[in-house]
Amino acid sequence: MSDASKENQENLESNQATEIAAEEIPVEEAVAGPEAALAAAKEEAARRYDQYVRACADLENYRKRAQREKEDLARFANENLIREILPVLDNLERAVEHASTDEADVQGLLEGVCMTMDQFRKALAKFGVAPIETLGKPFDSAVHEAMGQLESADQPPNTVAQELQKGYLLNDRLLRPALVMVTRQPAKKSETETN
Repeated sequence: MSDASKENQENLESNQATEIAAEEIPVEEAVAGPEAALAAAKEEAARRYDQYVRACADLENYRKRAQREKEDLARFANENLIREILPVLDNLERAVEHASTDEADVQGLLEGVCMTMDQFRKALAKFGVAPIETLGKPFDSAVHEAMGQLESADQPPNTVAQELQKGYLLNDRLLRPALVMVTRQPAKKSETETN
């Protein structure tokens, strides 16, 4: 082995020895001994356990709070709708109270009820409720429910001739179909009936 390679080999071994010494036990632990290292490890474990317990408590509190908020949301989801409807109920109660008096003015009562119905429609419209137009419209099975047929020579077949119950859309989705009567062509009279 040449001198240069011997020197390189010695340098390499010296560097490895230095790296191993640097990776070994820190100076404080080496000085204090294994009892101090054990105490430090126990302290670290206690600190970590305390963090774990706090995290579990926080998670449980979050779960309870989320459950409470979910229950409150379900209980009070229709609060705005009810606020809009309460004045309508107030006006209907006033109309009934007025009608029960001896000197009740029927025309005034009728106007009051009509105003209340308008107020009710406006409250529903605020929440996206719209009536379905029916009379004179072609029958549409998506929004109409046929309850029967009427003979009519004035209107084309399958036209809505009578509305039995008003239908409604909620934000353009069917809330309740309109119950309608649909036209059909009049039956042709037999020759014996015509003579």
